[in-house]
Amino acid sequence: MSWLRALKETARSGLTVERRRLEPVVAARGALGLALVVGLSLALFGPAVAVSSAFGAFQAAIATFQRSWRPRPTLALASGASLAVSTFLGYLTGGHTALFLALLLFWTFVSGLAWAAGPTAGIIASSNVAIMLVTVTLPTSVATAAGHAVMIFAGGVVQAALVVLLPVRRWGAQRDALADALAAEADYARRLRHDPVAPFDPVPLMTARSAAAVTPRQARTRPAELHGARGLAERIRPVLASLADPAVGVPEEGPERARVRELLAAAAEVLDAAAHAIRHGEPMAPPPPALAALRTPDTGAILKGPSRRAALRLTALLGDVVETADPGTRTRRPDPGTRTPSRPDPGTRTPRTADPGTRTPRTAEAPPGHGARTRPTLLRLVPVVVAQVRAELRPDSPVLRHAVRVSAVTAAGYLLGTWLPFGHGYWAPMASVMVMRPDFSQTYARSVARFGGTLLGVTLATGVVQAAHPGTYLSAALAVMCAFGMYLLMRTGYAAGQTFVSAYVVFLLGMEGAGLTQTVRERVLLTLLGGVLAMLSYAVYPAWETPRLRGRLADWLASVGAFAAVVTARYADPAGPASPDVREALLRTRAARVAWQEAVARATHEPVRHRGLSHAAAEQAEHALAEFGRVAMLLEAHLPERGAPPVPAAAALAESLRRSTERGAKEVRERGEPHWDDLRETVTAWSAEPPDHFLLHKGAALLLECLDELTTALMEPKRSS
Repeated sequence: MSWLRALKETARSGLTVERRRLEPVVAARGALGLALVVGLSLALFGPAVAVSSAFGAFQAAIATFQRSWRPRPTLALASGASLAVSTFLGYLTGGHTALFLALLLFWTFVSGLAWAAGPTAGIIASSNVAIMLVTVTLPTSVATAAGHAVMIFAGGVVQAALVVLLPVRRWGAQRDALADALAAEADYARRLRHDPVAPFDPVPLMTARSAAAVTPRQARTRPAELHGARGLAERIRPVLASLADPAVGVPEEGPERARVRELLAAAAEVLDAAAHAIRHGEPMAPPPPALAALRTPDTGAILKGPSRRAALRLTALLGDVVETADPGTRTRRPDPGTRTPSRPDPGTRTPRTADPGTRTPRTAEAPPGHGARTRPTLLRLVPVVVAQVRAELRPDSPVLRHAVRVSAVTAAGYLLGTWLPFGHGYWAPMASVMVMRPDFSQTYARSVARFGGTLLGVTLATGVVQAAHPGTYLSAALAVMCAFGMYLLMRTGYAAGQTFVSAYVVFLLGMEGAGLTQTVRERVLLTLLGGVLAMLSYAVYPAWETPRLRGRLADWLASVGAFAAVVTARYADPAGPASPDVREALLRTRAARVAWQEAVARATHEPVRHRGLSHAAAEQAEHALAEFGRVAMLLEAHLPERGAPPVPAAAALAESLRRSTERGAKEVRERGEPHWDDLRETVTAWSAEPPDHFLLHKGAALLLECLDELTTALMEPKRSS
């Protein structure tokens, strides 16, 4: 993609206003906290302190809107405390340009590295730097600076207290995550009715898994309906695929296929009803026609063999979903995998098996090796974050490159803003630090959106200030109104939010009399300067995703190959469907697939050549590996129970899969042509004497076919060139 087209696409993306569900009550709560802090500060301490405390309350409320599974009061307190520390250090060095510049470089570099811990930490850290640039101009002594820092933290405390005293949709984020996972399963069931090999995006299941990890305090108050349903959704997905896929034995047309479509439609209705009940905290009302379709004895007469087992398993799992999604009791239920009292239900219910999905992924939200679905406290999270940051201290790390870029650009913007004769030059570095992200598309899109929003917001706010000359209290009221608008619209698009943020800053500083002499032209020019510096920095010191696509694809190939190998090995050594190593391999595969998809999304708008992996090749390769994973999932759906007769030939298939995909991943990274000789030899040898299993031979042939499609996708660009 050319630079001109890339700039055009990112500009359009930045100025897009999305239609999202607004949360006016939550926005009003954040604005109320800000109003309380500003009003008390004005009455007790005066405008200067009110400005500092207002920034603390404003930033703390923004922290509670971030996509995080931690308690909202914790986010507000963490935001207020970190902002108080950063601004106090800025106050101490604000009178000495060299010292403040050194602090700014260090603090911005650290905020850039904070993206290694996740977007929530990165956004809060970047906002702290931006607000520090504004607030350091207010105090006049160390004692006054300490008082301002205390008031900033007090603003965070007020917002945290309001979240506790005025709760809005408690556990709303977790409810939405779990409901989205169940709704995704319902949509998958509907698509399988028309396309028996329809793809499934695992992101909703991964999000629900992340949301299921709770702190010890959260675990004591978690609603009962948030237990268990995620594990059931995990187990339903392969059963749905197995029931629909013709490879399992149901022909594409005929009475058996009609019965399968009826079961899939009923499953979709039950899953949708469960999603609605969990999302809104209401009693579940399963549709009677769907339950009747699932319980009819016709299933045993029409479906036979594996398809009949899949249908019975689906009915049992959906019965568990109905039971688990009922929020009638608020006491803590056992985690998935433990027995619960059974309702009088058809005799198709089967005992629950332990949910293997109870391990915590190695992310900033969960320390390595922690076996339960728990989330560490902030103090215990520190060594985990430090380890993640250390892992990013390598030359090719996008996070490290972002930290270098943002610190250099912020320092340059601060010096230029100080040197230019506009006054209040913090508008330039503030714009830079707020728009810069580790990837190209977000940085450029946000730069355009920041300039457009600032142009509109500053123009309107400055016009009001110069025309009406509002006093201190009226300026405070206008600032609170702008904050409410920002909280309300912040998820609809960056440009819309920045319009209110820019106006908020103008009115807030107008309370203290600061910046009243600065014109619209000067503020907009400084913001434009900050955005241009941010965009130039990525052009000079980029971290392109396009050249790394082959590495991401190789990681996905290695992980999905390991998953298929682990699954097939369990046919030779049956350990039951709840085998932990199968679960761990599946989670690694999902993580690698999502990393690939995110990399492709970032690379799509980058103004660089494809370097050996065109968009068409990437799309075809993704389809091949997704199909490979789907076949492996079918094999997983029919894993033999513990103690079942082993299939010795499966051991050879597992070993050939492991060797072929490991060697193939290495060849993909090195831009070679991947070969699958080991797997091909196994499949060829089975042609004369296949193993005694209805799916293994067919599954092995399908896996090889998918890998051959991957080779074709990767080699096609070379042949055409």
